[in-house]
Amino acid sequence: MKKLLLPILLACFSISVAQTPCVGGMAGPYPCDGYTLQSELSLNQLNAGGGNDSWGWTDPTTGKEYALIGLNNGTAFIDISNPTNPVFLGKLPTQTSNSSWRDVKTYNNHAFIVSEANGHGMQVFDLTRLRNVNNPPVTFTNDGFYNGFGSAHNIVINEDTGYAYAVGTGTFNGGPHFINIQNPTSPVAAGGYSMDDYSHDAQVVTYCGPDDDYVGKEILIGSNENEVVLVDITNKSNPVSISTISYSNVGYTHQGWFTEDQRYFLLGDETDEFGSGFNSRTIVFDFNDLDNPQLDFEYFGPSPASDHNGYVKGTKFYLANYRAGLRVIDVSDIANGNIVEEGSFDTYPSNNNASTTGLWNVYPYFESGNIVLSDISRGFILVKASTSDTTAPNANCSDITVSLDENGNATITADQIDNGSSDNSGTVFLQICNDTFSCADIGTNSVELEVYDDFGNRDFCTATVTVVDDMDPEISCPNDQSAGYDSGESFYTLPDYADDGDVSATDNCSTSPNITQDPAPGTELTEGTYTISFEATDSSGNTVDCSFELTVMPILSVSEADFAEGLIIYPNPASEVLQIKSSTEAIHSISITDILGKTIYSEANIDTQLKSIDVSGFSEGLYFVTLNNQVTKKIIKR
Repeated sequence: MKKLLLPILLACFSISVAQTPCVGGMAGPYPCDGYTLQSELSLNQLNAGGGNDSWGWTDPTTGKEYALIGLNNGTAFIDISNPTNPVFLGKLPTQTSNSSWRDVKTYNNHAFIVSEANGHGMQVFDLTRLRNVNNPPVTFTNDGFYNGFGSAHNIVINEDTGYAYAVGTGTFNGGPHFINIQNPTSPVAAGGYSMDDYSHDAQVVTYCGPDDDYVGKEILIGSNENEVVLVDITNKSNPVSISTISYSNVGYTHQGWFTEDQRYFLLGDETDEFGSGFNSRTIVFDFNDLDNPQLDFEYFGPSPASDHNGYVKGTKFYLANYRAGLRVIDVSDIANGNIVEEGSFDTYPSNNNASTTGLWNVYPYFESGNIVLSDISRGFILVKASTSDTTAPNANCSDITVSLDENGNATITADQIDNGSSDNSGTVFLQICNDTFSCADIGTNSVELEVYDDFGNRDFCTATVTVVDDMDPEISCPNDQSAGYDSGESFYTLPDYADDGDVSATDNCSTSPNITQDPAPGTELTEGTYTISFEATDSSGNTVDCSFELTVMPILSVSEADFAEGLIIYPNPASEVLQIKSSTEAIHSISITDILGKTIYSEANIDTQLKSIDVSGFSEGLYFVTLNNQVTKKIIKR
């Protein structure tokens, strides 16, 4: 909530109310649509003058659920395991002075609390202490404390990484202040990031959305008064700005939340209804590409009430809409630009005007389906959908094998590893994080499939994804060529063509496929024609081969060289008659052999400088003409 906008009202109710169904559009004094009043505790019962933020905690040992309610003078802890008879267990008083602004989040069975009270810092409270409270309500004390900042507007926690992010402090220009809370009662400063402007609220996630560039990275989405800022904070010592985006009719960019698939971001502007006069507005951004976020569309609610905090669970967006109370919006068709209100519970019955009084926050994440509401003037209210589904889906996985492509990559979808996951509602949504594989992943990989339904009930299963490289390398050989004997020798030593760079191979995974040569490098070849073969093998055992023809001949003497220089053989290729002409000396003998060395034509005792030979009867192919037993030339019969 924006500072200086909040007038604190006196408590209105002081009794706990048992379950009241929503009948005829009312649940007791509250207008409703599809949501039952479970119970409530007034500010008087909580010994406070005003309410603000809220969160929840489920005891992993007992399964009990607890509401954590921010108050002007501290934080209340309420046992809601019996939702129609909540028990106010006690309060952790404010660290310094009272304040209308307090925020609480949880990690590893501890609560972390900040306030805009001067010098407040961050309180740490061990929630397991709530298991054994005698004679409630009691006054609690801190189990840990962090004084790296004084006042803070809000605190954000990424439970995947064990880092907290205080925003709206006097540090880092009001940007996020990083705190390592992996040892909850001994928080450690971990740096921070000065964003474009004061950061009022944020969401931090281990990214699992559609932009493959950022999957697995820790991404902060800050609501920064006049814009939304996206930052990669994976490396706490070197945060990297990704992008920013704003929108028209900016009042106060307040708070936003991702859809379950992290494709769309639902933003609330706290004061745009005041300045522009339209109904409650939710701005929907498309974050398909984090580097290039787009404004997708805007949703306008049924009243002019100002919106405050909103959270997504399943296909429902639970919005604390100040004087319009809780508004539950179906976002299942958001990809087609359609979202629609499906239910409500109005904690401010008198009117739905644009104002910063009424419902501050909603916590919808209990598996029981109970929803915690924290109201500025009414305190704690617990509601539940009249028709509620708390049955988890049944996740069922199947193992698959995928092949890497020519770039050494493979991508899978959740559907590929799903094996008929189901839900009692008939509708399930599937999601996986690690859907992209590379050469480094060859072998077996465990992939977790998350299955959730409309109400956010979820189940998980694990599939084995076997990544294989079955793509052959590519190899390049030189054209056919000839070579003379080594100097002073009666043979030619075969070189290592791969080392010399004449033969090369590439592969999608192996940077240097292994190349073998046959005959091997160093082999001594005498006069003749040879097939030089090569095979390239990659790290997965895939092979490819190529070859070329090498003609080896003695190095000519000076006279032989002159004779060879003066020879003309034409036409070449020839189909009927081959002409051989010598301009330096007479032709005395001619022999023609095929590539296997078989003599096809031979003539001796010739004394001429021009000879015609009929090759019309030769088979098509490559032949070798040797003249005067000195010079050999290649010809082709066509």
